[in-house]
Amino acid sequence: MAGPDDVVRLDDVAREAGVSASTVSRALSRPDMVAPATLAKVRGAAESLGFRANPAARALITGRTGFFALLVPDLDNPFYAATATAAQDLAAEGGRRVIIAVTGGDAAREAAALAELEGQVDGFAVLSPMSPAAALKEVHRRKPVVAINRRVAGLTSFTVDTPGGLGRIYDRLVELGHRDVAYLAGPPGSWMDRRRRDELVEHAARSGLRVRVHGPVRPAFAEGAAAARAIAASGCTAVLVYNSLLLLGMMFEFGRMGVRVPEDVSVAAADDIALADLPGPPITAVLAPAGELGRCAVAALAEMVQGGGDRRAPGRRLPTGVRITDSLAPPRPGV
Repeated sequence: MAGPDDVVRLDDVAREAGVSASTVSRALSRPDMVAPATLAKVRGAAESLGFRANPAARALITGRTGFFALLVPDLDNPFYAATATAAQDLAAEGGRRVIIAVTGGDAAREAAALAELEGQVDGFAVLSPMSPAAALKEVHRRKPVVAINRRVAGLTSFTVDTPGGLGRIYDRLVELGHRDVAYLAGPPGSWMDRRRRDELVEHAARSGLRVRVHGPVRPAFAEGAAAARAIAASGCTAVLVYNSLLLLGMMFEFGRMGVRVPEDVSVAAADDIALADLPGPPITAVLAPAGELGRCAVAALAEMVQGGGDRRAPGRRLPTGVRITDSLAPPRPGV
């Protein structure tokens, strides 16, 4: 390995790997264009010599930095964290890196991040974007933009069918005899939450159930705990929660209050991410492929970057499964 004062060049890596300098350059900038065995040799030689490509220099030569940016509202939400982790992992497999910018779910911070990072990355994946569609499309004219968890006309968009999954849970509540259901909604300004509410309202209209919307609230354990008392006092016999971390907070507070699940209230969540390692009986939840969202977004960005002038890649809505468990039960007689 080179010493701290040595400068390792492409030629050094090429000699170590037994390939040409142009092959090393291609392996760094377009790993998909290099045979796997050759790519392994180049990466092994670069690691052995302590070579690190300079993103600015690589951008001057190739027009690409090898970086994508992922804008997320926060990383406390397990759904967002799972999406970000999967995006980073897939990018790394292609020799790229993902810069993560936390926007707090604020449109102004999101716009600032897009402007500040535009010259440093090859493209953007924006998770639950808050910016107007016109602003996102304007950035897309210069750098590829993929929308995650929101459909934006004119952009490649990936969403998850959590509304459909919640609809299946709602149908099960109807079968069990529930007539008054609470929905803990959010986060504020969410495109996806509007779709979830529309699905529940449609089911309510068909079945004669009443849906009481509480919120919107942010996806945090403490907010779920704070909402538990309002839900318990509402007279609803079941509650659907848009986020599993919120549900954990609600379950915690229900336990403190002596509210039993499912004897006193049935519960379900629109994702299962925070519930995966929870001890005790499993909770009814939509099985949302958060990781697949991140992988789809990175793959689409890579396709657009490699395609040069092609600024669109196919988007899609990812299907969900539903895990129905004993956290749903018939309401108590007389309720």
